[in-house]
Amino acid sequence: MTKNPFCYFKTSPEIIQLAGMMYVRFPLSLRNVEDLLHERGIDICHESIRTWVDRFGPIFAGKIRTKRASYMRQHTQWQRHLDETFVKINGVQHYLWRAVDHEGEVLESYVTKTRDKQAALTVLKKAMKRYGAPKVIVTDRLRSYGAAMREIGNSDRQQVGRHLNNRVENGHLPFRRRERAMSRFRRMSNLQKFVSTHALLHNHFNLDRHINRRHTFKTQRDAALLQ
Repeated sequence: MTKNPFCYFKTSPEIIQLAGMMYVRFPLSLRNVEDLLHERGIDICHESIRTWVDRFGPIFAGKIRTKRASYMRQHTQWQRHLDETFVKINGVQHYLWRAVDHEGEVLESYVTKTRDKQAALTVLKKAMKRYGAPKVIVTDRLRSYGAAMREIGNSDRQQVGRHLNNRVENGHLPFRRRERAMSRFRRMSNLQKFVSTHALLHNHFNLDRHINRRHTFKTQRDAALLQ
């Protein structure tokens, strides 16, 4: 029998999920979420919201990841994008690696202190183990990607070219907006936990409203909120 993760909390699971979703999905501070909940008649301290996000955020993200991975392994994946971006933690430069599919959904987020072959190899292996191997992997001209692809025997699947990796470059923008709202990060472990949760929730609510009809979008949004 699975233990209920909400059993020791007086607040209802619906409110905890709502607070966590608002904080992770939108570029809001903890006090912003507290004020928004207060307008709805919910009196919650911002420190409670911090605790909920730290404790339940990975749980919510894990459920989304499991469903997504199960779906993707049943379908052929023809293209994947890899890229890294720079993130400062207490003034020290770190690297956030991302694996993104052809639709722009973030599959893996991995934070490292170095920008070398071992880091690129870790991201490749994590994404391939969880979601399967794609037919094409698009990267930039960083030599670490080529070395990692040769080690796993995928060098014939690598594509490198100008503007080919714009899909993953644009995938960094939601995180950058969220990073500014949080006034950066203090620890590497906190960054890793947050980017993993943020990416999966962003995927969950990324409903392509610019190409769907209004009725279709509303139906998909309601379904996403219920999950």
